[in-house]
Amino acid sequence: MGLIEIPIPKTIARTLKLHAGPQQRQQSRVLKKLLKKARYTEFGQAYHFDEILLHKYPEKMFQQRVPLFDYDSIYDQWWHRTLEGIPDVCWPGKIEFFALSSGTSGSASKYIPVTNDLMRGNRIVMIKQMLTLRNYENIPVRSIRKGWLMLGGSTDLQKGPGYYSGDLSGITAKKVPFWFTPFYKPGKKIARTKDWKTKLDEVVEQAPHWDIGFVVGVPAWIQMCMEMIIDRYNLKNIHEIWPNLAFYVHGGVAFNPYKKGFEKLLGKPLTYIETYLASEGFIAYQDRQNGKGMKLSTNEHIFLEFVPFNNQNFDPEGNIKTNAQALLLDEVEEEKDYAILLSTSAGAWRYLIGDTVRFTDKKRSEIIITGRTRHFLNLVGEHLSVDNMNKAIQLAGQQMNISIPEFTVAGIPYESFFAHHWYVACDDAVDAEGLRAAIDNNLKELNDDYAVERKSALKEVLLTILSENTFMEFMQQKGKLGGQHKFPRVMKGKMLEEWQRFITSAFI
Repeated sequence: MGLIEIPIPKTIARTLKLHAGPQQRQQSRVLKKLLKKARYTEFGQAYHFDEILLHKYPEKMFQQRVPLFDYDSIYDQWWHRTLEGIPDVCWPGKIEFFALSSGTSGSASKYIPVTNDLMRGNRIVMIKQMLTLRNYENIPVRSIRKGWLMLGGSTDLQKGPGYYSGDLSGITAKKVPFWFTPFYKPGKKIARTKDWKTKLDEVVEQAPHWDIGFVVGVPAWIQMCMEMIIDRYNLKNIHEIWPNLAFYVHGGVAFNPYKKGFEKLLGKPLTYIETYLASEGFIAYQDRQNGKGMKLSTNEHIFLEFVPFNNQNFDPEGNIKTNAQALLLDEVEEEKDYAILLSTSAGAWRYLIGDTVRFTDKKRSEIIITGRTRHFLNLVGEHLSVDNMNKAIQLAGQQMNISIPEFTVAGIPYESFFAHHWYVACDDAVDAEGLRAAIDNNLKELNDDYAVERKSALKEVLLTILSENTFMEFMQQKGKLGGQHKFPRVMKGKMLEEWQRFITSAFI
């Protein structure tokens, strides 16, 4: 089929040819590789990696010896030393790059170590995903050889004392390998632009000069970019300027809420490819056409563990308990929610990244992302996940023939009980009461606990309809406009207070 005419480096090509055994055996090899590489670091010495490697069951010994970490605990105990320029703390050598977390919480940015080993592993996983396109049907081969428009953070990274920091997308773009440079858009000059609106204006200006086959990025920002191009050049759809556009690679948030509005901008269908690329590493990717889940990367640079997301392992605020049970890949069950622990080639060890996933096909190690450990609603036992919310919004949009590209939900006191307050972005004409009822009824169908609690302590569902621009303006006010930043699906605490003040001021 002549899939990829890119000169893949020999070292990566050899890695791609490695024998791929059952996933748990692959994971065992990955863990041993990580432990061997890091055994002489301060972390490796503190937790006796040499002894773990000699054990008959190193995975189990690793779980017994090394505690669980969230960001605060691993930063306070270990990672703060890497920011001070101290080498060989959790991974060999000095850490020169840190990915700033893309979360929208009110807390300070998190500094996630990024190493050359991690970037190399990410590139290998990316190439593996590209190679799976050989198995897709009825795709235009010529589009694979066209440009890749990747909208991410600035490559003009922040300079710290001995390190650089920025969005992982910006670090990745800055370190684009030479063999990918001819395909990469918007190019290094525009990629360095820090101001998001200026960057979009420059992309719009250059759009007629590019032949784009792939677009890559967070749905809200890709949609905004295409709308600006269509408006600027008075087009009917984006394919009038990019006729070879055939693929959209997305991740980070569920795409379904955006799909209806997104497809209004197209002249012909796209092939959608989902990825799970976190600041901590390339965790999973869609490897088959129209697949429901993403295949975990089990054979490269990440060792995975899974903590059942229940009251035994997490407190009501979503914080992991010190005695939480962590399962290996071959111990999980389908259709149950798990929080992910990562050990990576950047010195993350048994690290809780905060995402929850569900296995849709254990044999193929396929997952879907269901939410965040702290982004869920459980005021009175309704156990409402982000996955439930996304599906309810998607169904409501279909039922009412409207587009809802953004939303967020807050749990609030209501009379002597509680309520959920939904804020939805919709620029279409809509019956607010009909939409409120549709969301509520859909959730009752999707979640039995929610249906029960709606008859007792969860007394009301409230709805406020806002413009999509209102959501974007709040993100801009928070300094979270563009790149990998996503709007939080659940509002709590300080962020909720800021959102409520913002909404109030917007209507004064």
